Amino acid sequence: QVQLVESGGGFVEAGGSLRLSCAASGRTTSSYTMGWFRQGLGKEREFVAAIMWSGGSTAYADSVKGRFTISRGNAKNTMYLQMNSLKPEDTAVYYCALDPDLDITRTPTPYRYWGQGTQVTVSS
Repeated sequence: QVQLVESGGGFVEAGGSLRLSCAASGRTTSSYTMGWFRQGLGKEREFVAAIMWSGGSTAYADSVKGRFTISRGNAKNTMYLQMNSLKPEDTAVYYCALDPDLDITRTPTPYRYWGQGTQVTVSS
């Protein structure tokens, strides 16, 4: 079993920055994929970014490319999402996800483990 805990959400004005963190604990393997997804009010959960722990390959949604950066922390099993130039349309609950058996995957269904989510609100 794997537990994921997100932190770092909050309220920010358009153009501002936030950094989200996700700490994984439990029975993780040496090679897995972690991702960030978000869900706005009344919308479906959508892909934001993902990283393969072994090798560090990354992928981004077109809507965040060039503004958001996903990275692995120095602490084992910690992942970050640096969000710059935030826009009101980035407002959503952001979820951390992990699966030990996936390559980078842009759909939420295959990810086995999920955090509780952290709210990001960007004002115009």
